[in-house]
Amino acid sequence: MRAAVVERYGGPEVVALREVRDPEIRDDELLVRVEATTIGPTDAAARSGRPAFARLYFGLMRPRHAVLGFEFAGVVERVGSSVRRFAPGDRVHGALAPEPGAHAEFVRIAEGGLVAHVPAGWDPVDAVAIVDGFLTAIPFLRDGGRVRQGDRVLVNGASGAVGSAAVQFAKHLGAEVVGVCGPAHLDLVRSLGADRVVDYTREDVATTGERYDVVFDAVGTRSFRECRPVLTADGIYLSTVPSLPVLLRTRRARSTDSGQRAANLFTGLHPLAEKAADLALVGELAAAGAIRPVIDRVLALDDVVEAHRIVDGGHKGGNLVMAISAAA
Repeated sequence: MRAAVVERYGGPEVVALREVRDPEIRDDELLVRVEATTIGPTDAAARSGRPAFARLYFGLMRPRHAVLGFEFAGVVERVGSSVRRFAPGDRVHGALAPEPGAHAEFVRIAEGGLVAHVPAGWDPVDAVAIVDGFLTAIPFLRDGGRVRQGDRVLVNGASGAVGSAAVQFAKHLGAEVVGVCGPAHLDLVRSLGADRVVDYTREDVATTGERYDVVFDAVGTRSFRECRPVLTADGIYLSTVPSLPVLLRTRRARSTDSGQRAANLFTGLHPLAEKAADLALVGELAAAGAIRPVIDRVLALDDVVEAHRIVDGGHKGGNLVMAISAAA
């Protein structure tokens, strides 16, 4: 099969398309023909080895995993002898964990892994684009921020894959949402339901004096120290990008401590059962029209180097999807 392979750390140019061996499935696994996958900041970190702490997971001297990519949507090609929930021809979507491998024509995943049937009527692009951002945003806001009706939520990086999901889910929870993004994506964030949209090139939300119950930094560009002036007395700062000051302050979401707090949740390391429940919730909310995927553009696997360049640029709106097959 064809796959995008990374054998050394570096810029987008280190990614190469290669022929690699097809995955061999075990009795409890599915072989999925990938139609679409996503590429985002996690893939860029795995390719570049930056920030430095990413190497603790992806490999100290060279990438531990040659084929990147976590999210996928496609068609079940073959199933192991003990698989009961899926059959060849089923349309599925999900995410690989803990090892990547979705930037390829086929993936294998356990029946009990993070995989579900694609809701009727969804195409592969929508089916994969709705996975990543929401599986991150939901636990951050629901469990970390404990967002409820009437809370004020500030989302920094509101136009990215995670940020666009956060705006939608915070509105679903009944919050008043202010989204921060660049000038190119103001209309997009408004369309997602944000009550107010701030152009960060014209206004610094950290100096306005407004207060928020939750500040969710979905891109890691504002520190806890910078955001403390706009947090309520018991507000919480949440960031998808780990930093030592926040790690030292991180408290459990169920903590009863008072005062301003900060946390990183490492949602990718959450128990599989929790992530599976959230994937099911995403399907339910999407089917009800409460949320929708946000797609910046769709590129072919042949354009994987350009896809990495776009991600490194940091200005995409929503998900960047790679079409692996013509069906996408």
